[in-house]
Amino acid sequence: MSEVKKSASGSGRGGGWTRFVTARPRLTLLVALVLTALAVLAGGGVADRMGSGGWEDPAAESTYATKALERRFPGSQPNVLLLVDASGAEAAGGAKASGATKATGAAAPVDNPAVVAEARRLAERLDAEPGVEGVGSYWSTGSPALRSEDGRQAVIAARIPGEEKDAAAVLDRIAPTYRGTHGPVEVSLGGGLAVRHEMQTVIQEDLLRAELIALPVTLVLLVMVFGSAVAALLPLGVGIVAILGTNAVLRGITELTDVSVFAQNLTTALGLGLAIDYALFVVRRYREELAAGADTHTAVRTTLRTAGRTVLFSALTVAVSLAAMLVFPQYFLRSFAYAGIAVVLLAATAALTLLPAALVLLGDRVNALDLRRLLRRGRATGEAGDGAGWGRAAALVMRRAPVFAVVTTAGLVLLGLPFLGVKFGTADDRQLPVTASSRVVQDELRDGFPGNPGGGITVLAEGAATPAQYADYRERISALDGVARAEGPVTAGGAAYFSVVPDGETVGADAQRVVGELRTAGAPFATSVTGPAAVLVDSKDAIAERLPWAAGIIVLVTLLLVFLLTGSVVVPVQAVLLNALSLTAMFGAVVWVFQEGHLAGFLGFTSTGDIETTLPVLMFCVAFGLSMDYGVFLLSRIKEEYDATGDHERSVRFGLRHTGGLITAAAVILAVVMVAIGTSRVTNTKMLGLGVALAVLMDAMVVRSLLVPSVMKLTGRLTWWAPGPLRRFHDRFGISEKDTYNPSNTPDVIEVSEERREAASSRQ
Repeated sequence: MSEVKKSASGSGRGGGWTRFVTARPRLTLLVALVLTALAVLAGGGVADRMGSGGWEDPAAESTYATKALERRFPGSQPNVLLLVDASGAEAAGGAKASGATKATGAAAPVDNPAVVAEARRLAERLDAEPGVEGVGSYWSTGSPALRSEDGRQAVIAARIPGEEKDAAAVLDRIAPTYRGTHGPVEVSLGGGLAVRHEMQTVIQEDLLRAELIALPVTLVLLVMVFGSAVAALLPLGVGIVAILGTNAVLRGITELTDVSVFAQNLTTALGLGLAIDYALFVVRRYREELAAGADTHTAVRTTLRTAGRTVLFSALTVAVSLAAMLVFPQYFLRSFAYAGIAVVLLAATAALTLLPAALVLLGDRVNALDLRRLLRRGRATGEAGDGAGWGRAAALVMRRAPVFAVVTTAGLVLLGLPFLGVKFGTADDRQLPVTASSRVVQDELRDGFPGNPGGGITVLAEGAATPAQYADYRERISALDGVARAEGPVTAGGAAYFSVVPDGETVGADAQRVVGELRTAGAPFATSVTGPAAVLVDSKDAIAERLPWAAGIIVLVTLLLVFLLTGSVVVPVQAVLLNALSLTAMFGAVVWVFQEGHLAGFLGFTSTGDIETTLPVLMFCVAFGLSMDYGVFLLSRIKEEYDATGDHERSVRFGLRHTGGLITAAAVILAVVMVAIGTSRVTNTKMLGLGVALAVLMDAMVVRSLLVPSVMKLTGRLTWWAPGPLRRFHDRFGISEKDTYNPSNTPDVIEVSEERREAASSRQ
């Protein structure tokens, strides 16, 4: 009884914070408003400071070779390509010239004297541009790789060195000068830098469109869930605060390290999705307390001590899943960890500070502007009573537990089978829509040139060597299976490089095998290999090396956190296995749709026959964290009832009855946000948005509704088992949603309390 009195007085864990939020709601909201305004100012222009690369391992051999080549041989690593189209000169020459070209193979359009003069003038002008180096062209080198097979197009190649943002600024400055018609030729810009820069622009445009789609649709769904327009606006406000705050955090991080522009998509999706999840949970519990007869301050305090603890706990589990990406060296993955951790913690903070303060000021007006009143006319219904269908569904599932467990598991495994055929690749220009200008240039190079300029394999040779040794090495690598040709060496300052053109795709299986053979070929000098295929090989190796660490972090911390929530050693294992199982449909769909190209026309993307290496890791961390988010909500209510009654099956029904509708509503809203992200014209963003949307819906509607109750029925009371020392540890340090501050929530009166709560809700 003494502990109950202590708790009722508001002391104990979290009591001080609860008193502060409820006693000074206007001050809390004012401070939040000021901080949000500052975040808007601080986060302005954050996208312009982000990069669109980040797939390479900074410590890899390919990264070292790329940087060394940039210093020693700028022309070996072109990132800007001017595609010079001389078809106009051919048309001007008339049918006679065209016929001569076909008959003799001479006088190709790119060799027309007027074209040659204009192309050389463009190359000289480009070479004189500040910030541009390593300019070379078909007309200066005669390289067949820089001339199209039909002789109508040729390439001027150059490199803009420096950090990605600085290089993009140079490209912006020079592009208008060279793009367009120049005398007898038409010039288009391509190359890796142009592709990444255009991708960044497209992502920003798509993100704005996604927000314009997601916000109004989300508001409509929230009104449908809450009925009250006032209650519906609260979660949306929390989400907006979380997004603006995260943009400010990312702006600060860009001062310290590289951040991928793709991370902004996750900021929007999680900012809205998780903030709405947390706000739904808090507002729902607050309205339940009001319906049970509590006054405003008591209802808010009880909500913070119960649902508030669960929200904080849930945020930690999601943050841990996202933090696991920090173990990978690629800044593409690390960027999602930065954005994800920030937005999760800010969403939880806003839900536990701004939301309670607003509820104190609103009181029972949180139910104002009930737009569903017309639908309820003539029949009494209440929010707490709405879960009766979920309770009946849980009872049905548990009566046929073996059938539901086996059939659901088999179905999920079957949906995931396509992932066994996954092939990993790297992102290229085909991420962009077919109408993107840099994509058009790259398509021309890929389809019409004998070797994609700038897309082959480059071998850097360092150390003293004789011309004979260089010649012998070139002959040996030319003879390797899968090598179309080898060119070089180009020498300078005691170093040299060789250009190797692989058969087939630039980053295909043959090209990756050639990289391995080049690295083991042996030479009388030190060699290092780079190029898109080498970057892919090194990226795959880095992910494979660190993936067990990331998975271990997620699993171990999840096991610990769920144990602290439930006090069981069985439930955490169930949670990890069922969460992993809920992701099978997502991974199977990713391969079936994006790798194999099914629905490519309908969804508007180009299938490259592989999946970008980092995407499955990212999708796993995001989807696993969101699954744990819903799992914590369900398990907390099940544990609350089990602590009160000791009735296992009743507890499962209670948990699903009180969270089934909530979890489903939250999942649908988050799926809407992710689908809005999935409307992006960039394939990787489309894959992330649609894949995670599918995972979220499968988790809420299949795993939480069918698999969890059936498995918990099969494990019975063993579900809550823990050895004595761990049980005592949980009694001291554990956390649950059980309201230990409310003396009515004890086993002998819990049934009466629940009946009174539902009756009051029905009267409302």
